[in-house]
Amino acid sequence: MTSAHWDEAQAAAYREFRFEFPEKTLAGKTIIVAGGTGGLGAATAVLLAREGARLVVGFRHDRARAERLQAAIEREFKQKPALVEGDLSQASVRRSYIETAQHLGGPIAGAAIFSGDPARVPLQDLDREAILRSLESNYVGPVLLARDLGEAMEREAGGGIVLLTTMQALAAFPSSLNYAAPKAALVHAARILAQQWNRVGVNVVAPGATVAGMAAASVAAGKYDRHIASGVITRFGRPEDVARAVRFLLEPDGYINGETLLVDGGLTLRRDRG
Repeated sequence: MTSAHWDEAQAAAYREFRFEFPEKTLAGKTIIVAGGTGGLGAATAVLLAREGARLVVGFRHDRARAERLQAAIEREFKQKPALVEGDLSQASVRRSYIETAQHLGGPIAGAAIFSGDPARVPLQDLDREAILRSLESNYVGPVLLARDLGEAMEREAGGGIVLLTTMQALAAFPSSLNYAAPKAALVHAARILAQQWNRVGVNVVAPGATVAGMAAASVAAGKYDRHIASGVITRFGRPEDVARAVRFLLEPDGYINGETLLVDGGLTLRRDRG
């Protein structure tokens, strides 16, 4: 008995080596990039703008930087991203993302949530307040926005959500307790959210030692130089590496859900070598 979901025309095309690889599938679609004015988020916003996506770019407080990115995208790609300012933990800010996207026209097709804080506090200085601040920035706000956007997208046309964590959430690195633990919780939250909806996928990108974003200060200070010297990695990560990974997971009709893509050049796997 043939499956009710079998497509014989498609199967015949595959037997003749005819495959479909569509390009610029996000052109004209509305995409939210929360925390999209930092190094990694900005690279992703530029990549999506190059493809022709309609952008809503969010930031916490640095409006001058947000407006510089907005002007650069408008100058290069002849489209002006809409901006949303504020803390994701605030319900009014999360509503603003949805309302701004709706104002652009068409359903929300995808979202990348970069928002967070490096939360660099030495272990001996950690206290309740520092841990709660990190949890609010690195877990609570991103999870609540993902929930709100996922519910809106499920009601409309579906799509994909990508959360940003860190390689430190997937392996134990010294002095990363205050930052890595909430980011590790974010990975698990994404898997739970991926179970929630039928038409919305939720995935995670975990950057490694990149020359932009939250790891930039550590890279600039030489913290990871030994990994290049020992051959563990051949270079540091670039924002373009992360942007391409996020774009991959935003592909409409994608076939990946509830997964974490580690973009670290192999550092996490090989960090104990040399």
